[in-house]
Amino acid sequence: MQTQYEIGVIGAGNAAEGIIHGVLRNSVLLEDRIIAADPSPERRKVFAERFNVATTDDNCQVVRDSYIILLAVKPQQYREAVRDFANLVREDHLIVSIMAGVSTRALEDCFPHVKPRVVRTMPNLASHVGAGMAGVYPGRYASDADLLRAQRIFDAGGKSLHIQTEDLMNAITAVSGTGPAYYYFFTEALMEAATRVGLSPQYAKLLAKQTALGAARMMLESGEPPDVLREKVTSPGGTTAAAMQRFAANGVFEQIVDGVVAAFERSRELGGVASNSDSEDVP
Repeated sequence: MQTQYEIGVIGAGNAAEGIIHGVLRNSVLLEDRIIAADPSPERRKVFAERFNVATTDDNCQVVRDSYIILLAVKPQQYREAVRDFANLVREDHLIVSIMAGVSTRALEDCFPHVKPRVVRTMPNLASHVGAGMAGVYPGRYASDADLLRAQRIFDAGGKSLHIQTEDLMNAITAVSGTGPAYYYFFTEALMEAATRVGLSPQYAKLLAKQTALGAARMMLESGEPPDVLREKVTSPGGTTAAAMQRFAANGVFEQIVDGVVAAFERSRELGGVASNSDSEDVP
């Protein structure tokens, strides 16, 4: 069946915005091959004005007229969203999900009339600037070509990693999916500390942000592990050592680890919600 659009977005939120930005910026597709659906007029306006793509509030139109369906709704709402268009899903559709905690099997079960080709992914917000990271896992009926198509979408906004078991997706969610928030949080703390020791807010912002950029680039480009780089900055009895000693005394390292584990457990809980609802009638 001939389709009008290559990618149809269902749920035009911030995550989908970053993905589409990467696709268009790297000329993976032209704007006339993309359509986005969202109930919010404001979000449709963002996609129409920023990307010059077609928009609609009709999910069924997106499914009828698109080949790849990028499913980007909140995981707690996916069954309600899918119910309206489930019977329109075809064998030639590729369904790419970015929903945390929703397994490929749970999504496949929503379309019992076909063998749905599902690829589950977990991207992050840095796709907005071409530095995103996405874990990718194919469902039972997805082909190698489907996996490559999905990876091409996410590689356009950074990098993608094909994981071998779906259980690892919860870890991907906790580490890289949620991960940018951890770095923003640390940068906020660094900016606050800068102002407390006398720097202006403007200087604090510049110093903290540029330091974050430099540290990330050093890790990526030098090839050295973070502990080695940290040791290079830490002279015995020096200023860095004083900071590290205070962090250690306050258990900062373990608190960060505990936070990531909490994100991991929440991702598993979201998956449990999806599994528990599998006993309901499928759409």
